[in-house]
Amino acid sequence: MSRTSTASSSRRSAAGDGAAHAVPETPDEVRAALDALGVRPSKEWGQSFLTDPFIADAEAALVELPPGRPVTEIGGGLGVLTAALLRRGIGPLTVIERDRRLARFLTTTFGDRIRVVTGDALTVTLPPADAVVGNLPYSVATPILLRLFAARTPRVVFLVQREVAERIAAGPGSKKYGRLSIISQLFGSVELFRTVNSAAFTPRPEVESRVGVHVARRDPLPVPSVPEFEEILRRLFSSRRKQLSNLLPRLTPDAEGPDELAGRAGWSADWGHRRPEELPPSDYFALARVLAGKIGPGTQS
Repeated sequence: MSRTSTASSSRRSAAGDGAAHAVPETPDEVRAALDALGVRPSKEWGQSFLTDPFIADAEAALVELPPGRPVTEIGGGLGVLTAALLRRGIGPLTVIERDRRLARFLTTTFGDRIRVVTGDALTVTLPPADAVVGNLPYSVATPILLRLFAARTPRVVFLVQREVAERIAAGPGSKKYGRLSIISQLFGSVELFRTVNSAAFTPRPEVESRVGVHVARRDPLPVPSVPEFEEILRRLFSSRRKQLSNLLPRLTPDAEGPDELAGRAGWSADWGHRRPEELPPSDYFALARVLAGKIGPGTQS
């Protein structure tokens, strides 16, 4: 499912007149470019390169910002998404790329049309941006997204492993619903778009990908402490198949009984017979407010 347009593109328009390199858009061109740069895709990073410019253009369309608003791209690679962003006039554009050889390629290809930052997206200082967009390596997609959500990034457009995307957007009652789903909804709202076949990448991964958008919550967070909230979720979802009547006592402070705790959180009367994946995020937000200051991150229950 997608509401985006996919205007046609060419490598000349992607790289820009006078560029030293063209942006590779086919598997053979990607392999040749990587060989010329001495780059071998990292299995440890889950590194694959998008070779479908129409997918890149669909991602760029989802940024939905006018020119003049700062945007950051994570994982510039060989520039197919960078080119799509520039074709739509998006920028000023900062591109974060971990591999120095790819960073040099991007600088040579796009020149002063972009700013390239060489560094790891998990640790580098993120520049202020109204949107962040990226085709994220499978091995680090989740921690990168969580970092962006926690930073209250206004808009995050991502292409990640399909399973991860669907866990982020899952609702109560789904087998994919869990801590990641609730944390992503703590910080904002998620919408998923098209599924991307593995044939759109080189090397070809073993799984499908999916495009999604996370929009940050504009109002204050509904929990007093994010670390305490994460600890609550950790304790309850570590035994997600158990009923909550067996799990809530792990959080009961002092002499307060679980029934009283659930009542003050406004949970439904049948809460004790339900499992963690059956409660909506709002129930967990309410529980965190009731427990504010009474549970520490990483403490033993």
